[in-house]
Order: sequence, then C-alpha cells, then structure tokens
Amino acid sequence: MYEDVDPPAYGDAESPAYEDAESPAYEDAAPPAYGDAEPPAYGDADRPDAPEPGLAWRAAAAEGPAPAGEPTTAAGSGAAAPVPAAALTTAEGPGAPAPAPSASAPRPRRGNADPVKVLMHRHRELCERAVDPLEIAAGLEAQGFTDRTAARFRHRDVFALAEELHVRVPRGTAAPPAPAPAERVRAPWLLAALAPGAAAALAGLGLTLTHGSVRLAVGAAGALALTGALLLAVRRGPLRAPGGRTVPAARLWTLWLLAYAVAGDGLLAQVLTGGPDGPWDLAPGPLLALALAVAPAAWGAHLFASRARRRIADSRGLADFAAGARPLLLGTVTLQLLALTVLLALTGFSPGALALGALLLLARLLTVHGHPETATAALAAACAAEALALASVLAARIPAPGFDALAAPVRSLVDAAGPGAVPTLVCGAAALGLLAHATGALARASAHATTP
Repeated sequence: MYEDVDPPAYGDAESPAYEDAESPAYEDAAPPAYGDAEPPAYGDADRPDAPEPGLAWRAAAAEGPAPAGEPTTAAGSGAAAPVPAAALTTAEGPGAPAPAPSASAPRPRRGNADPVKVLMHRHRELCERAVDPLEIAAGLEAQGFTDRTAARFRHRDVFALAEELHVRVPRGTAAPPAPAPAERVRAPWLLAALAPGAAAALAGLGLTLTHGSVRLAVGAAGALALTGALLLAVRRGPLRAPGGRTVPAARLWTLWLLAYAVAGDGLLAQVLTGGPDGPWDLAPGPLLALALAVAPAAWGAHLFASRARRRIADSRGLADFAAGARPLLLGTVTLQLLALTVLLALTGFSPGALALGALLLLARLLTVHGHPETATAALAAACAAEALALASVLAARIPAPGFDALAAPVRSLVDAAGPGAVPTLVCGAAALGLLAHATGALARASAHATTP
C-alpha cells in the first residue's frame, strides 16, 4: 500500500501527507525535554496491563532514526500509522525551530532556591542596622519567628539564621560603629541612683529638726527634691527607658502610690472612724526605705540586662534562652526584695511598702525592656483599687438604702489585718500579675535588643 505513494519532498510544508502525519500519538511519544521530569502520562497508563510509560520513546531512541521512506509506528496507539521520514527530518533538521512543548508535558522542576535570600530582602533594613547577630535574632523573634520557623529556612534555630543574615547582608564601606564605652562609665548613673535616697534622708532629717510652719515648708521642699531625684534616676543608667518610650501617666500613678504609702494608712483609719477630723498620722519611714532601694534596684536591673545579653550569646535556641532568662528575672526580684526588707527593718517595716517595692521594680523592668503599656496598666489598677477603698468607705455614709454595705469589705479587711492590709493586698496582687507577665515577656530575646 505504501509503494503507491511517493514520499513528499523535504521541507514541503503544503503536502497533505505531512499534515496528516502529525498525530497526538507521535507528540506523546516524544521524550521529555527536562532532566529529571517523568515522561508524560499516556491515556491507558492507569490500566494494570499497560506498558511502562516511556518505553516507546526509549526503544525508538535505542534503535536510532528510521530510514527515509519507512513507516513509523506511533507509540501506544496499537496500530501502525504512516509517519514519513520528512516529518522527522523537518522537526530535527538543522536550522529548524525547536518544537513547542505540548500542554500535557510536565513543567520543569524549580531548582533549590535560596530561602534565606527572601528574608534578606524582606528584613534588609533590620540586618543593615544591626551591629551583631543578636539584634537580628531579637528583631526576628519580635516579628513572630520561632525555632520551628527557622527550620523551614534550613537552620537549626533563630540564632543560626540571624548569624547567616548578618554575614550575608552588605553594610557598605562605612566604618563599623565604635563600641560603647565599657563599664568604666558607671559613676553618672550610680550617682543618679543614689540621689533619691539622699533626698529622702535629708527631708526626713529636716522634718525631725523643725516644727510648725518651717516643718511644713521643709516637707514641701523635700517632696519636690525627691520627685526630681526620682526623675533623674529613671532617666539615666539601667532604669532608663530606651528612646524615652514611656507612658506619661505612669509618673502620676507612681506618685500616688508613694503618697499613699506615706499618708494612706492614717487617712483610711480616720475615715473608718468617721473622720478625718484633722491631720492624720504620716509614715515617712517606708518612703525613705523605698527611696534608698532605688540604688539596689538600678544595680539589679543592670545585672539582669547584662546577664541576659550574655545568655543570648551562649544560647542555641529561643527555648534555651527563655529557660535561662526566667531564673535571672526571679533572682533579680528576690535580691531586690531582700534589700528592701533590710531597709524597711531599719526605717520601720511595712508589708504594704514591700509589696509596693516589688510592683515598682517589675513595672520599671517591663518599661525598660519595651512593655511600658503593661506596666502603666498595672500601676493604674493599683491606684484605682486604693482610691476605691477610700471612696467606698465615704460612700457608705450616704443616707440611702444599701449604701452602708459598700464599706463592708474594706472594714472587714482592716478589722482583720489593719489599714496596711489594703496596700499590701492591692500592690501584692498587681505585682504578682506583672511577675507572671514578665516571666514570659522578659524571657524573649527581643526584649533585650540593643537600642539604637
């Protein structure tokens, strides 16, 4: 049957025999153009007795090109279809364009792309600004990166990922910033930390040696001096918030709590007995102890920050760092409470002042390490609770049904443990809440990033 048909001339694109020779079966039989991609699936490849995919084109490649004029059998069709040699020569001849891949052909596999390059572009500003890998690790953790996230970028933990980012991100030709002066420059913030205690001691001495209107003036001057000394202490050294990131209302709440520690217990005792009928008793001893405790608080904050950064350098994972940072925090709080207990024993012990000292320390640590809103909220809650205790007793005097029951909780608490039980309970509860929050917030590497 084939002897009666003259083979078409090479390159004769208008030959009907050439057009009829293009069949889907021949296209499917072509080997895939990509290295590791599997050959395209055939229509009957799902049958159990179907031949292995790709056998037809493998056999054709082993036998070599068919002689001109001989028919070629389409793979997988089950019947011989005439395929002129011109079709093969035209498709593979010199100068002919490469055939376009069919729609059913598999797409090429993407190479092993560098996953870290995506992070380099996304966090370039962070990496260029960081002076060491620890800042990059802290910044990544602040954006939600965990060790499991780092594993998806083929790194063991966030610290290893930060080290590679620090090495690979160019920083230009500018000279690296000079290292900060070492611990030799301690005198300024040590003096600032000692200033509140000195101001409180001088004010207490003046109140002891004066009387009448002079004593009142000395007390007012001492209060102003103590306020200025406290502001100086929290603006220098380890108690300084980075970049001045504070909540202005926190100062007001702190002054209220300190004022209540001096005059709150005496005022509450008189209000419960129908007063106040005149000046009430003041307790300057707890305030003096709290002012003197600013120095050990600053030292403890300095030790906590320096040991935490050293712990970051030694840790090989976020969980490892958190496990080491929590004992540092608890140790800092414990040392501060021991120091404050000794000072209160010398000036007049008050459990309310001890709880207030713990509350103020935790609030300042959270403020210094980037959580001023939480600290301010706890201080505001303690102030509101103390004000509510006084207001509830005064509201019970309203001659209306049910109002006398408003003072029942405060009256019961004072009858059981004295007026000092109110600030002890209020400040203690707020301090415990901040401690629970701080054990999680301050155990993160992002809380100890170097501030620009």
